[in-house]
Amino acid sequence: MVADKVAGLKPSGIRKFFDLVSEMDDVISLGVGEPDFDTPWHIRDEGIYSLEKGRTYYTSNAGLMELREEISNYVKRKYEAEYDPKTEILVTVGGSEAIDLAMRAMLNPGDEVLIPQPSFVAYEPCAVMADGVVKTIDLKEENEFRLTAQELRDSIGDRTKILVLPFPNNPTGAIMTREDLEAIAKVIIEKDLIVVSDEIYSELTYYGESHVSIASLPGMRERTILLNGFSKAFAMTGWRLGYACGPQEVIEQMTKLHQFAIMSAPTTSQYAAVEALKNGEEDVLEMREAYNGRRRYLMQAFREMGLKCFEPYGAFYVFPCIKEFGMTSEEFAQKLLEEEKVAVVPGSAFGDCGEGYIRISYAYSLEDLKIALAHIRTFIDRHRAV
Repeated sequence: MVADKVAGLKPSGIRKFFDLVSEMDDVISLGVGEPDFDTPWHIRDEGIYSLEKGRTYYTSNAGLMELREEISNYVKRKYEAEYDPKTEILVTVGGSEAIDLAMRAMLNPGDEVLIPQPSFVAYEPCAVMADGVVKTIDLKEENEFRLTAQELRDSIGDRTKILVLPFPNNPTGAIMTREDLEAIAKVIIEKDLIVVSDEIYSELTYYGESHVSIASLPGMRERTILLNGFSKAFAMTGWRLGYACGPQEVIEQMTKLHQFAIMSAPTTSQYAAVEALKNGEEDVLEMREAYNGRRRYLMQAFREMGLKCFEPYGAFYVFPCIKEFGMTSEEFAQKLLEEEKVAVVPGSAFGDCGEGYIRISYAYSLEDLKIALAHIRTFIDRHRAV
């Protein structure tokens, strides 16, 4: 009764540990990438107001025009990329739907998708479900888990069509600078590739310069599908709202798929998102500063306990190396959960090259992080002594 390609998909390694945590008492979870902040009140209030006014009907398939206009303004203001709100922007049910739609709208059977890993667990299954052939690019810690032009060039084959660009990165926290992007853009243009650029963590960068979108580089706008959303920057995970910006011919096909599968994104969420884009800048800055403080605290704690970890400058994850303990990532995470009741995610959940690492989310309070790190220190001291 079950389709082979569905049965062949591996369940999410993130959710596996989330489910284990839900069955245990007194666990400190550092596993799920969900902000511990409530959605800012003025954004919630706009959602409530939309309900009070009876705005409970379908919007257009592509989303509220007012929201698409605000998305267009936001992307232009932040990333110097211009999109027509009428024909080049689609509002989706979270960023995950946008990934799925992009793959299905562009892939023919046998087309190859390059996916740098470690990376978000949804890219590969979405490509497979769209009849694409996945080829992974193993990112290296010595390169700070960035994608280099040479790694990209070496991975391109005759059927390569799409490159997924997952930066700032989940799970590593790696970013790509303007210089990094310019180098790979030359290869992308030369080899005539399409980029699916997932920029959901674009507001959460802690390096010297602000986030740079590859869509803003010369020659890249017409070959990039820019994906983003409201979950991470605005602490709106449960509102389930994302968006895609790109060439009209692709957005039209994504909208058609969205029309048949979803109809339209949640109306209440869309009105709240308009408020977020108009008046949420200070909230984002406040949350980003809090995340940055937690990031610095974790890095200092790792240095003190001698746990190797490259310094990430994006998202809200750290990706420490646990190879010294002689355990697989899953064994390490399982033992840490059983012995110290601290939940993390094995690096192998994000691709085979994530083996030997664990992902720790710092989208949790500093108090919880301090308690969890004390338990982690006890755990690694115990296993180093064995």
